[in-house]
Formats: sequence, structure tokens, C-alpha cells
Amino acid sequence: MTATIAPPQPPGPPPAPPRPSRRDRSARARSNRLHRSEHRTAALFIALPVLGFALFVLYPIGFAVVTSFTAWNGITSPVFTGLDNYVRMIGDQYFWKSLGNTVYMMMAIPVGLLLSLVLALAMNRRMRGTTFFRTIYYIPVISSIAAIAILWQWAYNGDFGLINQALGMVGIDGPNWLQNPATSKLAIMIMAVWKGLGFSMLLYLAALQSVPRQLYEAAAIDGASTLQQFWAITVPMLRPVTFFLVVTNIIGGAQIFVEINIMTPDGGPEFSTATIVWYIWRQAFEYLNMGYATAISLMLGLLVFVVTALQFAMNRRNHFSID
Repeated sequence: MTATIAPPQPPGPPPAPPRPSRRDRSARARSNRLHRSEHRTAALFIALPVLGFALFVLYPIGFAVVTSFTAWNGITSPVFTGLDNYVRMIGDQYFWKSLGNTVYMMMAIPVGLLLSLVLALAMNRRMRGTTFFRTIYYIPVISSIAAIAILWQWAYNGDFGLINQALGMVGIDGPNWLQNPATSKLAIMIMAVWKGLGFSMLLYLAALQSVPRQLYEAAAIDGASTLQQFWAITVPMLRPVTFFLVVTNIIGGAQIFVEINIMTPDGGPEFSTATIVWYIWRQAFEYLNMGYATAISLMLGLLVFVVTALQFAMNRRNHFSID
């Protein structure tokens, strides 16, 4: 007699999970209410900066883009003119002149950074009085730019200015700095370098003091000279600070206005000191060409954005790190 094997039975449904008790359901409901309350509170905190960003950043940018395609005097309703403002910009010799002046004045940026690095290296040495000199160099940074511009305007005076008096002591007949097209931009550049020297110096000084001494000691053991240590250790370690200063100085240099408006309120002799922001202000508030001034502003913002993006790309390509 042969035995028969029954076919396997399919598995039954899984057992039902235990039903939560009333206490568990109450605790879960309280937890859900707490989470919803926290989310609402977080949303309120986030809403304020988001609303401020929308009102004071996104809306002005959008309004500026729309206004750049109109003819508007700031009082009456704007009239749509298409690309007329941008076509006018291409043929405006004063726009190109002011843009060229702005780029020319930015040539003072590497000079200021080099002088700041030299001062930082000097202040990094253990000498008496370094704290005093740090304070002296930083005073122009925290001083009012309007007051500084007025003082330098007096110093540049061709008749009784302090600079020409000092040059006269060594037999040099100084020019009328701000009224001479050959020296007006140079005068503005010297003042800009002097004002920003302390800020760059302190950043370089902080970076120098954060460089590990072991790197210099190892290089000295390997026979590296002081100059070789500077190029192989100091300069690469200062690269992040240099990158930050270059970017911020370019952005700040593109926006120079107060110095020009105080020292040379008419744009200097032969339009020699007129910067792009000063020209925007003149078009907007003297000639009431708000639409045209807005178009120039957008073009300036685009140029600054492109230059800054190129700086970031170059910095990533030349990134330096120490394992």
C-alpha cells in the first residue's frame, strides 16, 4: 500500500498587529499636534526673511528689468520703448568713457593688495608698537567716506594742498591734481588704496598667523631660503584671503561713487573721473532718465556677475590644499 503526500497548503494571512491601546493613540495624537505646531512656527520664522527677500530683492530686480525697456522720468507712467535704451547705450560715448574710467581705477586693486601684504608681513614680526600701528592703519577703514573725501580734496588742492606743499619742500611743483585730466584718476586711486589698506592688511595678518610653523621649519630643514619659503608656503596659504579680497574689491570698485561725487562733482576735467555708478546717478536724478539709467545698472550688474564667476572658476582650478 503506497502512502499519499498531501500537497502543501498556502500560507495563511499574517497575524494582525496588535491594536494600539488608548494611551498609545493619545500619545501619538499629541505628538502629531506638536509636530504640526512646530512646523507652523518654523514656517512663520522662515516666512519673514523670505517675504523680505521677495519685497526688497526679487521685486526690485523684476521692476528694474521691466523699467529698462521703457522711457520713464520717475514721475509719470513709463512708456514701453523696447530695446531703445540698450541701443542708445551702445552708441553713448559717455557710457563707454565712464566704464573705461571705472576699469582703469580698478588697476589700483593689485597695488593695494601688494602694499597690504607687505604691511601684514611687517606687522607679523615680533616688534614693539605693532598694536598701535595696526590701529593707525585701520582708522581710515572705519572713518566716514564723505569726511575722508573732503580731507583728500583739500590735500589735493593745487594752491594750498598739503601734498603740493610737501612736494614743494623737495623742489617739485605739484599739479592741480583734481583739475588735471592726467592726474585726476591717479588722485582718486591713491585715496582708494589708502582707505582700504588697513582692512586688507588685517585679513592678511590673520591669515599669516594661522599658517602652521611646522611648514616653515620643515622647509628650513630641507634647505629652502626665505624667499623660497615665501613663494612655496606663504603665498599658497594666503590664496583664500587673496581671492576674497580680489572679489570684494572688484565689486566695491565697480560701485565707487561717493568719492567722485564729492571730490569731482562734475565728473572731473574732460569727464576723466566719471565712473559708471556716478553716470547712472546723473542720468537718473539729474536728467530724469530712469529707464536708461536702469538699463545701464543691469548691464553693470551683469558685468560684475561675469567677472565674479570667472574669479570663482579660476579659484577652483588653482585650488590649493595641504593633506
